[in-house]
Amino acid sequence: MDHVMYLVDVIQPTAAEFSSLRVKVGWGATNLEMAQRSLENSLFHVTARIDNKLIGMGRVIGDGVMFFYVQDVVVDPDFQQQGVGGALMQEIEQYLSITAQKGSTVALLSAQGKESFYARYGYSERSGDPLGKGMCKFI
Repeated sequence: MDHVMYLVDVIQPTAAEFSSLRVKVGWGATNLEMAQRSLENSLFHVTARIDNKLIGMGRVIGDGVMFFYVQDVVVDPDFQQQGVGGALMQEIEQYLSITAQKGSTVALLSAQGKESFYARYGYSERSGDPLGKGMCKFI
């Protein structure tokens, strides 16, 4: 695929865009009301668009002081491997460099096989020693 030009902007996607992108990457649709509330409660959003069509997004959630969580860094499969995810992470890292103070924790859950992508930005896997492994619960 040829190199594409996209616009990266610090703006919240709509709930419908968010849900549609989730479906495209195989994460499944989400209730639009839940999606809207979740997006509104996020600390930071970044989107990537071509001709006003959402092709990627990322956000940061957390308490905004001690704990930050990188969430939903996702790129439309038609535009993966073209630098979109990296552009989104650069904006997220810029936000965190300004907002997260020394002593804060920034975490994320990587999709399987994407760990090296996040390692480029200083994230490391938790092997279980000495902090224990990360855990999650799906409801």
